[in-house]
Amino acid sequence: MKSFTYERPDTPAAAAAAVARRPEAKFIAGGTNLLDLMKLQIETPAHLVDVNGLGLDRIEPTSEGGLRIGALVRNTDLAADPRVRRDYAVLSRALLAGASGQLRNKATTAGNLLQRTRCPYFYDTAQPCNKRQPGSGCGALDGVSRQLAVIGGSEACIATNPGDMAVALRVLDATVETVEAAGTERTIGIADFHRLPGDRPEVDTTLRPGELVTAVTLPKPVGGTQVYRKVRDRASYAFALVSVAAIVQRDGTGRVAFGGLAHKPWRVEAAEADLPRGAKAVAEGVLSGARPTRDNAYKLKLAERTLGAALNQARI
Repeated sequence: MKSFTYERPDTPAAAAAAVARRPEAKFIAGGTNLLDLMKLQIETPAHLVDVNGLGLDRIEPTSEGGLRIGALVRNTDLAADPRVRRDYAVLSRALLAGASGQLRNKATTAGNLLQRTRCPYFYDTAQPCNKRQPGSGCGALDGVSRQLAVIGGSEACIATNPGDMAVALRVLDATVETVEAAGTERTIGIADFHRLPGDRPEVDTTLRPGELVTAVTLPKPVGGTQVYRKVRDRASYAFALVSVAAIVQRDGTGRVAFGGLAHKPWRVEAAEADLPRGAKAVAEGVLSGARPTRDNAYKLKLAERTLGAALNQARI
């Protein structure tokens, strides 16, 4: 790990300003992803800005009937909150499907949203990776791609977003609150927060330089039966090959979002009209335009079957 300097600002705006004025700076909270990347010298920030003392660790009701989740709320506390378990069960279940209890005790809401891909070419500094080193190429395109994206990728990158929480937030239509260096606040819909790789795969989100996530807001509960189903290579502590977040109403209508398929949580609202017709019809709409590799073409059928299992679970 390379040496770095450190500071701990007193306000969110001051933290944003500290990172904005130093392009090589990074925010740090739980550090469960960043510190690993620093040890591998994939991330090499010269300056760390600690945001743990900013008071962004509360879960509060909103005037619209939803919940505002502070950026520093730990994953364990969010999953266990009675209001989340009652009204946003898909979020609680997604959080519990990710990582270990020890990691959930440290990982934060904002950090979870901002975690980097687990593509093996990103983690192997001997391999070309446009996300890690722009312009170096994508080793996955002609390499081992079993875990990687089947839709939304580009000639520059076929990495996937590794999150579980983000998939649940996508199906819940959450919004992300931020602050910039000048103190300007912004709200970003979760659908627009993560971006597809295009020709800039090193840029994971639509955040501006120095912009700090301060909270995630959930809208008023929509009811229904909420399910999070995750298929992975082993029963625990593994990232999704395919995951499904589903909210199903009594009349068979609902919402679905997928993880493990793309560079961002994948939801196609137009395809949700086919939910009463079953998983196959929905999957056809969700995966229209998919471009799988030889290694990961199995994900197309796996996505359909995982959705089918989630719908069956919701309708029991």
